[in-house]
Amino acid sequence: MNIFEKIKLLNGIDVWHTAKIEGKLPSILLSDGPNGIRKQIDFGDNLGISSSEPATLFPALATLACSFNPKTAYKMGDALGKEARSLGVNVLLAPGINIKRNPMCGRNFEYFSEDPYLSGILAKNYIEGVEENNVGTSLKHFAVNNQEDYRFNIDAVVDERALREIYLKNFELALQAKPKTVMCSYNKLNGELASQNKWLLTDILRDEFKYEGLVVSDWGAVSNPVKSLKAGLDLEMPATYGYSERLITKAYKKGEVSEEEINRSANRVIKLVNEYKDVTPLHLDREYVEEVARDVARDSIVLLKNDGVLPFSKDEKVLIIGEFAKKPRNQGGGSSFVNLYSISTLLSKIDNYTTNYKYLKGYSLDQKENSEELLNEAIKEAGNYDKVLIMAGLPDDYETEGLDRTSIDLPIEHLRLIDEVSKVNSNVVVNLFTGGAVAMPFVNKVKGIINSHLLGFDSGTPLLDIIYGKVSPSGRLAYTNPIKIEDDITTKNFANSNNAVYYQESIYVGYRYYETFNKNVLFPFGYGLSYSSFQYSDLTIDNNDITKDGKINVSVKIKNTGNVKASEVVLLFIQNNNSSVHKPLRELRRFSKVELEPNQEEEVKFSLEYNDFSYYDVNLKRFNVDKGIYKVEICKNAREVILSKEVERKENDPDFIPHEKSNYFNLDKVTDEDFKKLFSYELPPRNIKKKRPYTLDNNLEDVKHTLIGKIMYKMVYKEASKFYKQDDKNWLTKVINNTIGKTPLRTIATMSGGIITLRQMQALIDLMNFRIFKGLANIWRK
Repeated sequence: MNIFEKIKLLNGIDVWHTAKIEGKLPSILLSDGPNGIRKQIDFGDNLGISSSEPATLFPALATLACSFNPKTAYKMGDALGKEARSLGVNVLLAPGINIKRNPMCGRNFEYFSEDPYLSGILAKNYIEGVEENNVGTSLKHFAVNNQEDYRFNIDAVVDERALREIYLKNFELALQAKPKTVMCSYNKLNGELASQNKWLLTDILRDEFKYEGLVVSDWGAVSNPVKSLKAGLDLEMPATYGYSERLITKAYKKGEVSEEEINRSANRVIKLVNEYKDVTPLHLDREYVEEVARDVARDSIVLLKNDGVLPFSKDEKVLIIGEFAKKPRNQGGGSSFVNLYSISTLLSKIDNYTTNYKYLKGYSLDQKENSEELLNEAIKEAGNYDKVLIMAGLPDDYETEGLDRTSIDLPIEHLRLIDEVSKVNSNVVVNLFTGGAVAMPFVNKVKGIINSHLLGFDSGTPLLDIIYGKVSPSGRLAYTNPIKIEDDITTKNFANSNNAVYYQESIYVGYRYYETFNKNVLFPFGYGLSYSSFQYSDLTIDNNDITKDGKINVSVKIKNTGNVKASEVVLLFIQNNNSSVHKPLRELRRFSKVELEPNQEEEVKFSLEYNDFSYYDVNLKRFNVDKGIYKVEICKNAREVILSKEVERKENDPDFIPHEKSNYFNLDKVTDEDFKKLFSYELPPRNIKKKRPYTLDNNLEDVKHTLIGKIMYKMVYKEASKFYKQDDKNWLTKVINNTIGKTPLRTIATMSGGIITLRQMQALIDLMNFRIFKGLANIWRK
C-alpha cells in the first residue's frame, strides 16, 4: 500500500464505514448504541433521524450505573456485543463516560456518574463484555465534554488537578479494558480542540496511559486535519469527500507531515480493519438478550422513600395514574436513540401481578387533551383506592443530546397531579422516569418514591417486580440529587457562555462538594433503600501504614437481618487527612454488591493501594500522599458512615513542598481571580462577539446576519426539517431549533452527507469575507 492510499485510510468513506482500498483492504462498519444498536438503514444519516434497524433497547447507562454492579455492566456489554455481532456491526461507538458535572447536562442519561471511580470501573466491565464478542468499542468523549450547549467549540477551562483527579481518571480506569478505539470530544480543552490537542491525545493518552488502539474523531469534530494527524488523531469521521485527503497530501508533499506520522495512524486503521474484516454475523438469541435487559433494570431501580407503603399486595385496590404507564419514557434522545424491536409497558404487564387496579391518564404527554379535566378525574377517583401509583418523570424533549436542561423541575402537570392526589389519598407512591436528578417538592407529601430512571424496552416487568415485592430494590444513586439546582456549585458556571466555561469548582464535583462543605441535599450519592435490613460488623485492616509499595487489605462482614432475599451495595470511601492541601472530605475508592438470603452473612474483602489515598500534586507533577491520619470508611452512602478505621502516612516524601493556604478551603468564596491563579496563562473570556474574518470554525449564528448566512440558515433548517415531524414536544424539533445556530460551518458541511462539501463551504466563507474572486472560483468545486 503506497503512501497516498494510506492517506485515504485516515478518513471514512461515508458516515459509518472506514475507507477501503480496492483489492487491498475492505471497510468495516461503526454504529452508535450505548444502550442499543443503532445501525442506520441510510448510511448517509449521521444524526439518527431516519430509520435504523430494529434492536433491543437496554437501560440507559445512567440507569446501569445505579446498579453499582460490575457484573451487571459486563452482562449488559456482552448482550450488546452479541446483538451488534448479529447485525454485522464491527465497532460499537460506546460507552460514554463523561463526568456528570452538573445535573442539567442534556446528555447525563448517557453517562455513568459524577464519580470517576464508579464511572471507570463500570465502563471497564462494559467494554470487556462487548469486546468478548469480536466487536470493538469506542470509549468517549475524550475529554471534558460535560455540556451540550456550544459543545462543538466551547473551551472547557479546567485546572490541572481537577483534570487529573476527576476528568481523566475515569478514562484511565476504563482503559484497563483496552478498548479498540477512543473517541475524542468536540470541545476545546484549555484552549485547544480535543481533536488536535497533542497534550491530550499523545502526551496523556499514548505516553502516560499507554493506550495502543485507534483514536477516532467525534463526527464532524475535526477542524484542521493536518494538525489533528500530528496531534495523534488516527481516523476522521465521517467522510469529508476528499477535502481532508487533499490537505494532508499537500502537507506531506511540502514536508509538513512526515511519512512516519501518516504510517503511524494508517497502520492503526489497518490493524483495526484486520481485526474485524473476517468476522461474520451470528444468530441472536433474542429471548436471552431481552432477559438481560430486564435483569439490568431490576438491578438498577432505586427506592428513595418507603414509609411502609411498599411492596404492594395483589389484594389491594390500586389506582395507576399517568400516561407514562402506557407510553413510558424509556430512553434519551440523540445519537443513542434506538428503534425498538419490541416494547413492554407497565399497563401491558400488570395483569401478571394483579387485576385489582384501574388506570387513569392524569396528564397528556402531547398536551392535546384538557389537563384540568384529566387532573380533576384523578382527584375524584384517588380517594376510592387503597394505594395510588403515579407514573411521572421527564418527557422526551427534556433530556437529549444537543440540548441542556434549563432546570431540574418536573413538568408542572406532573407536579400538580402529585400534589392534588396526595391530598385525597395518604398512600401515594411516585415512580419517576428520568435520566438524572430532579427536584421533588412533594417528597414529604407522599409515602413512597422510586426513581426507575430509563429502563429500556421493558419498563413494566422490572418495575412491577419491585412494586409487588418479587425483587427487593438494590439500586443506589450514582449521583447526588440536590434540593434545587441553585444548590449545585457548578450551576453558576454551566452552559451560560459562548466561548469558555470555567470549571471554577475544580475538584469539587457532586458529592465531593456537598459532603466537604456540609451542604443539604435531597438524596446523597450512593443512596438507596431495600425491603430488607443489613448489619455491618468486624471491619478489619491488616496494616495501618500507608506506603508506596504496600497494600492495605480490608474486610467487613455484612448480614441480611431481614426476612427477604436482597442485595446490598458495600461502599468503601477514604476520608482524607487534615492537610495543607485542600481535599474532598471523602472519596469513593471501592464498592461491591452482594446478594444475601435472610440471615446469611458474608465477608467482603477489598485491597487498597498507595494511590487510593493520593491527590494530584501540581508542584510535584504526580499523584502524592502527604503525611497524616486517613480513615477507611464503610458507608451506606456518601453521607452515612457505618464503620471506620484509621490508617496513617507517617512521613512526607523528601521533595514535598507545603502548599500555601487556599481559598478552596471555602469554595463558596472562590472568585475568578482565585481560579485564574491556578493557571500560568491568561484565561480566555467567557463570551466573545465573533467578527470577520470568518472561518470554518465559526458557528452558523456568527454569520446569520450576512446575506449568504441568512440563506444558508434557511437551507440547513429546511433540509433538517425533512426528516422529522414539526412538533414542539418532539425532542428532534427542540434539538434542531436550538443547535443549528451553534454548529460550526465545518460540521454543517461534514454532516450534510455530501450535499455541500467542505471546499464549497470554504468558498461561501470566502464570499462572506469579501474575497469574491477566490470564493467564486471554488464554489462549484467538490
